[in-house]
Amino acid sequence: MASYLSSKAWNLSIPGFGYFGRSVLLEVIKTTTVLIQIVLLIYTIESHYVPEFMKILSLFCVSFLFLFVPLMSSAQSKTTTLKPGDNIKNTTLETKVAGQVLDAASKLPLADITVEFIGNSNATQTDDQGKFVLSTSVACSQIKFSHVDYKTIIIAIKPGQSQIRNVFMEESKTQLQEVMVNAGKKKRYHNKDNPAVTLIEEVIAHKESNRMLNADYLQYDQYERIGFSLFDLSKKFLNSRVFNKYKFLLDTSMVIDDSVRTALPVYMAEKYSEVYSRREPAKKINMLKAHKEVNYSAFIDNDALDFYLNRLYGTPDIYANNIFILTNQFLSPIADHAQDFYKYFITDTIKNGNEKLIEISFTPRNLGDLLFEGKLYITMDGRYAVKSDHLEINKHININFVRRMDIDQDFKQYPDGRFYLVKSNVKSDFGLMKAKGLKIFGDRTVFFSNYKLELPKPAEFYEGKSEQQAPDQKQDNPDFWATHRTDTLRLAQTQVYHHLDSLQNMPSFKRTIWMAKFVLASYADLGPVELGPNGSFYSFNPLEGSRVAIGGRTTSSFNQHIYLEGYTAYGFKDEKQKFDIGVMYSFNGISPQGYPNNYFKVSYQYDTDIPGENFLIDKFQSVLGSITRGRNDFWQYNRIFKINYIKDLDNHLSYNLGFKHWNQQPVLGLIFQADHQPPVHSLTTSELQLDLRYAPNEQIFRGTERRHTIPNKYPIFSMEASYGMKGVLDGSTNYLNLSANISKRFYLSQLGYTDMTLLGGTVLGKVPFPYLAILPANQTYLYDWDAYNNMNFLEFVSDHYVGLNATHAFGGFLLNKVPLIKHLKLREFLTFKILYGGLRNENNPVYHSELYKFPVGPNGTALTFPLGSAPYMEIGVGIGNIFKVLQVDLVRRLTYLDHNGVTPFGLRFTIAPGF
Repeated sequence: MASYLSSKAWNLSIPGFGYFGRSVLLEVIKTTTVLIQIVLLIYTIESHYVPEFMKILSLFCVSFLFLFVPLMSSAQSKTTTLKPGDNIKNTTLETKVAGQVLDAASKLPLADITVEFIGNSNATQTDDQGKFVLSTSVACSQIKFSHVDYKTIIIAIKPGQSQIRNVFMEESKTQLQEVMVNAGKKKRYHNKDNPAVTLIEEVIAHKESNRMLNADYLQYDQYERIGFSLFDLSKKFLNSRVFNKYKFLLDTSMVIDDSVRTALPVYMAEKYSEVYSRREPAKKINMLKAHKEVNYSAFIDNDALDFYLNRLYGTPDIYANNIFILTNQFLSPIADHAQDFYKYFITDTIKNGNEKLIEISFTPRNLGDLLFEGKLYITMDGRYAVKSDHLEINKHININFVRRMDIDQDFKQYPDGRFYLVKSNVKSDFGLMKAKGLKIFGDRTVFFSNYKLELPKPAEFYEGKSEQQAPDQKQDNPDFWATHRTDTLRLAQTQVYHHLDSLQNMPSFKRTIWMAKFVLASYADLGPVELGPNGSFYSFNPLEGSRVAIGGRTTSSFNQHIYLEGYTAYGFKDEKQKFDIGVMYSFNGISPQGYPNNYFKVSYQYDTDIPGENFLIDKFQSVLGSITRGRNDFWQYNRIFKINYIKDLDNHLSYNLGFKHWNQQPVLGLIFQADHQPPVHSLTTSELQLDLRYAPNEQIFRGTERRHTIPNKYPIFSMEASYGMKGVLDGSTNYLNLSANISKRFYLSQLGYTDMTLLGGTVLGKVPFPYLAILPANQTYLYDWDAYNNMNFLEFVSDHYVGLNATHAFGGFLLNKVPLIKHLKLREFLTFKILYGGLRNENNPVYHSELYKFPVGPNGTALTFPLGSAPYMEIGVGIGNIFKVLQVDLVRRLTYLDHNGVTPFGLRFTIAPGF
């Protein structure tokens, strides 16, 4: 849009904000355009096609952007601040130095190092993490670091500026062995006869004896802190008159990318836990004792935000074959076959007292693979353990929005000989663009202390939940955190909670967050009631024409036990009003989107649909879902009354017991008619339902509309049973409909992962075709993972079937090696779906004239078929991560190509933003 604007047209004055030059307004336009692109690409396209975790993270970050972009537009053109990334000069000419002091040999932080200005009496000492901050108003050009056990260091500094100085100090008794570097012809890398590879093989061979999780019984305390901040803020923005009232939020001492930056903190959380683990049988219990965080519960789900952010960073386990971080799996540099993917070099040997370490640098053989680069420090005491490690993600990796990520870990040897993790720190820079624009800095630090080995708890203790919380875990007492924090917060960090709580009470922030929540999270907050979802406000279809709808639901602020939800809709073509209303009573006070569920629900719905209980109704009540291919006139009106009781058990077994009274009225091309009989106006059934689901080791993420399971390696089992009762409330038929499926994700390290679902079902009894298994088809242009994407609506019916769906995601493993396109960072997908089944003669209208005939076209051509002796099969090839949000799949149908209206090939699209 901005490219069509004349720069002369924008040389104007806006009342109340002063004179704007062309450059200022163009900057505003560019920034606003970026935000519009975010919203258009991710959310207005249809929010329910976007992974829920992306909604939460985007809501969290973009809400701040919505608040501050209008402020940027009021920025004055005159400024005295520096450009983003420059050292921050203080107008009072104060000299300020911050940094960290590390041991030159072990790279571990040094405490109690004296830091002082030369020629000035100001001095300080480093904390437990070797960090320091020292300032003076007197012009100084040198700073000294000293300690009785270390060699004194004097370095130059810049007077009148804030700056970072990280220092490595040599112990007076430390001797570094000589490392010879020979210049000459570059040699080709080989594993054979490479001492670095030989050493890594020893590390791999000793992993099990060094890994702390292999202790029979282990317990320890864990303190973790995570924070997020916006940085590289525009100097016009920082100096604007309107932003002046928000300046109390700024942190001018944050260290990002090894320099002091001005940042805007937006989130911070701390946890203190006790962790207990048992080796055989394997069990780990995390007991959360205290938790403190910036509370955004008035705007977003804090629990979901906390869960996702911690999953995003995790606690990397260097001894695991694969390290999960940024929702991806990276091969560890000491994985079982890591030497096939990494290059290793011995770059230093270190002797510190009696301790000997070898520094090994490593880098990926192929820079585009999901691999780390960095350094390992290996002990030379015969255990070949990792004493510390530094991992980085290089810029060539197929990861979106991540400019930089560094992982640092330190280990300490305990009496059993193993090296136990004592600190893990993960830092990252996020941004829509790699080098330009506003960025997000994330920092998660975890300290492990008070290890206790081989002190088992009673057997019944390990039967408890894996995740437990103390009753009073919401802890705000400053004295508690001062005692249990393993390190010391900077002054600016101690103020984050108070500052952001103050921000949330400001009317301008409340208005902005309200709008952001409505746009990004689908619902408008009206206190005890939420209006939405916004994705279903408008749609269209052949029966209703243009359709408008409005809905809403109550929240816990209305009542913690009673929840109401519903919508009303109107079709301008059929001129009928539709509606849905539901009333739920929660026995445990948790909303239906939460976990664990324990509620009773009564609902009544009158609306349109296409036959097939596997269809997602909301797919046809959205703009993109309304655009279909081929014939699409098999519609019906439904009146559905349901009573359900839903409960989740502690072992992640859940059940849904219900009763359903369902009246179907066919319209348009759908006709219920037996041979030589007049068409039937409606069909009624009454059925009892039982749904069972078992998901061991499940991790649940609460979304804005529904809850989601975070994919992991464990299978999920589901079973559904429906029993139709003839004569009960006008029920027309007796039948038993059974279906089940098993789904699982298989991780294949660098080759990506495969999602597989095995499904099957049967219908027992003589029934008309609306009660048969109507196979899930998809005639939209949006890819449906659970449906058959080149099958037409109501094309196949069956009373017994078994099938397999498989999707393999390579994650760019192949395309990242193609020279001309690897910089596009595309990702490859392969899909295969097969369904085998049939229709017994007793349910085939060809053999029984009293059964409803299968639907036909206007000229009598058959459109609905029983699944025959040949299986239905389709395969697909997909390219994802196009413009970081789009995936395109080419789907090839392999069987039943002679059916009317069938095309063998089809293009399908998916909006799938992610890392």
